Amino acid sequence: MIESTSGNLLNAEVDALVNTINCVGVMGKGIALQFKQAFPEMFEAYRKASKAGEVVPGKMYIYATGSLLGPKFIVNFPTKRHWKGKSRLEDIDAGLVDLVRQVHELGIRSIAIPPLGSGNGGLDWSVVRPRIVEAFESLPDVRVLLYEPKGEPQGEDRRIAPTKEKLTTARALFIRLLDLYTIPSYELTLLEVQKLAYFLQEAGQPLRLQFARHHYGPYAHNLNHVLRRLEGHYLHGATDVKPSTEIKLVAGINEEATNFLADDAQANARLDRVAELIHGFETPYGMELLATVHWVAQEDGAAIEDIDHCVNLIHAWSNRKRQVLRQDHIRVAHHALKRHGWFDPAPASLAGR
Repeated sequence: MIESTSGNLLNAEVDALVNTINCVGVMGKGIALQFKQAFPEMFEAYRKASKAGEVVPGKMYIYATGSLLGPKFIVNFPTKRHWKGKSRLEDIDAGLVDLVRQVHELGIRSIAIPPLGSGNGGLDWSVVRPRIVEAFESLPDVRVLLYEPKGEPQGEDRRIAPTKEKLTTARALFIRLLDLYTIPSYELTLLEVQKLAYFLQEAGQPLRLQFARHHYGPYAHNLNHVLRRLEGHYLHGATDVKPSTEIKLVAGINEEATNFLADDAQANARLDRVAELIHGFETPYGMELLATVHWVAQEDGAAIEDIDHCVNLIHAWSNRKRQVLRQDHIRVAHHALKRHGWFDPAPASLAGR
């Protein structure tokens, strides 16, 4: 199934992302440069493979990310032989044959594809596009997001907020919570940021976030807009919305947030309540688990007292949750939420004001 789209391909929620590459180990501009910056380990593997002569026209260079949160595979599609040269239509044709084969063999169910060879490569998109569509006719059950040639992402997708937003109680609490959560050797991802914001709002902080059921649990689309406004001044990484995107606080900003909240007992009590709950769950899996259990219990009160019912509701959410969220882990998360009073309304002393 082909779906035409536009925007930042790296934000696509699919099993595989296609990157356009040359055969000499250089990712210096366009979408390839974005992939290099987003997946540095992938670039290093590609560079070594190119040096060893393993990257050739007509053959995909597949990189398995090992991530449960973002794309499972980066499919590097050679559209140029040398970065200085132009793309050849025969290389696109040969590559599409191998791409379709790899998608089938790897069990890829969804894939995002850029305009192959039609940007810096110089090929006519009106000639290339029908070839892609025809190639995937043999895989009708695979969802193909086909990105039309629009150039590199502009505006919000790439821009640092031009002026520093004023520090508020909500922003200061959010910064403090991100700092408390961060564990050495672990990357803080956007998935975890979403879940931390969810619990901070459930603790009584009026964040005006609109959470809904999503692939990894409760998700608020408007949180992404909030984060973009903080980019570069309070944190880094907010211009990308992939769940696996790493979020880092700007140096020194936690101290500023701590000082801002020094005399706000109610805000600090909300912070402590969330921090107490998440202790021991500080991983993407742990946060998805906690938030999913809480969400299900809020939707169906019977899940508060009946853990088996809670497990069934979670496993009915999606095939992924049934496969990934183990029954014994759901029980542990349920016990933690109940023990800390999270199935009850937020205490009056912490209610939003």
